[in-house]
Amino acid sequence: MNFKVLLTAAAMSAALVAGSAPAVAATQAQAQTYTVGTGATYRPFEFQTPNKEIVGFDIDLMKAIAKAEGFQVEFINTLWGVIFESVKNGDRDMIMSGITITPQRQESVDFSLPYFAAYQLILTQKDLQVKGIEDLKGKNVAVVANSAGDIIASKTFGKTSSNIKRFDNTPLVLEELSAGGVDAAIGDVGVFAYYVQQNPDKQFNMVRDEDFEDQYFGIAVRKGNKAMLDKVNSGLKKVVASGEYDKIYKKWFGEKAQVPTLPLK
Repeated sequence: MNFKVLLTAAAMSAALVAGSAPAVAATQAQAQTYTVGTGATYRPFEFQTPNKEIVGFDIDLMKAIAKAEGFQVEFINTLWGVIFESVKNGDRDMIMSGITITPQRQESVDFSLPYFAAYQLILTQKDLQVKGIEDLKGKNVAVVANSAGDIIASKTFGKTSSNIKRFDNTPLVLEELSAGGVDAAIGDVGVFAYYVQQNPDKQFNMVRDEDFEDQYFGIAVRKGNKAMLDKVNSGLKKVVASGEYDKIYKKWFGEKAQVPTLPLK
């Protein structure tokens, strides 16, 4: 399936400010620094290098947003299980971790404009052919606890089903599938497609259930923090309009990546 990049945004002008090197350095030193909570186990959106540097699509995009708006960011590796609480209680200024925008989550945090379109995908062992999630009944299915994949599996099989195997992060899910501990896994297309591209020897089957709805990733801030949200949305629009978003997208997914993006609106 081929997806066209649909991102569009109104063109924005940029003011060029002249100044000496010391003046620029002083301005940068005075720039506000915001903390960004991110679960660095979600390749290629956010993950750690061997030297513990956090990198990924989300990281590059947030850095570009910050640069466009003139603030600094500090990324803090945050467990998925407490990531929403971290922004609600003020420990983080915002969270960005491949977070799907859902009505339930919108009750507790405010989301930015969507910056990435995705959907859930079923990944199965090479000898297991399925057409949709109903074919996984009676099979062991791995999901990340409290993720969009977990929500779908719980709705289909029952929240307490013994066939649902919950893990703390996506690498553990994929490790279990690779080891043959489960028959299938449900997760975001961006992560699964990237994993399959990087591991062609695994020969997994990827299937999208026709009932799986399109989903969108957003950056979350504390409920009511309009000032922070406005900065994020303004920066995101500028990054899209300048073409920087397209460069970041191509860096992580390439021209042939079957991962859709969407128009900002």
